[in-house]
Amino acid sequence: MLRVAQKKKIHVGPQDNGQRMSLDDFDHAVAQEGYVYELGKGVIEVSEVPNRRHLLQVHELRRQLTSYDLAHPSTIDTIAGATDAKLLIGPSESERHPDIVVYLDPPLDEEDVWSKWVPEIVIEVVSPRSAKRDYEEKPDEYLEFGVDLYLVVDSYKQQMKVHDRWRGQWKTRVVRPGQKFSTPLLPGFSLDLKKVFAAAARAK
Repeated sequence: MLRVAQKKKIHVGPQDNGQRMSLDDFDHAVAQEGYVYELGKGVIEVSEVPNRRHLLQVHELRRQLTSYDLAHPSTIDTIAGATDAKLLIGPSESERHPDIVVYLDPPLDEEDVWSKWVPEIVIEVVSPRSAKRDYEEKPDEYLEFGVDLYLVVDSYKQQMKVHDRWRGQWKTRVVRPGQKFSTPLLPGFSLDLKKVFAAAARAK
């Protein structure tokens, strides 16, 4: 009887921060609990679990999106987060776990869902250690993956940086509390940034 050799399990932990790894190996690796792991251009990025300030903002953003979804049940297919979904961006050898992703349509390929199911909207909430990645590294990766709208919510700067796909590139602008933000991707939706930052302020 022919035996198929099993692939040895790969374990990653905080000590692997900055180490190189292939996207395939990283996607199948067993991670030490208590940390957040991403792969950026073939390099392991380890960070601590975000704090409550971050959590409260993500919660408020999801609450506004869910409220819209309930009122417009045929527009959004799925709202997911860092523990629910991942983006496997092959050409750049990156695996990202955005704070919030919004899929307007169901996946076409259930077998290879995370490398082919492209969210129309990606939202990242900035924490002190994620700022460089959110502002400098992820825009190119999300553009490459096919995302139409990338929002960087930053309570420290009291702003949201908007990346709109336009002719294969990002067209960017900054939205501040009190300014209206809407997108044709979600007709009738208006994001209340004041509520998001008010949620951040509740954290001690």
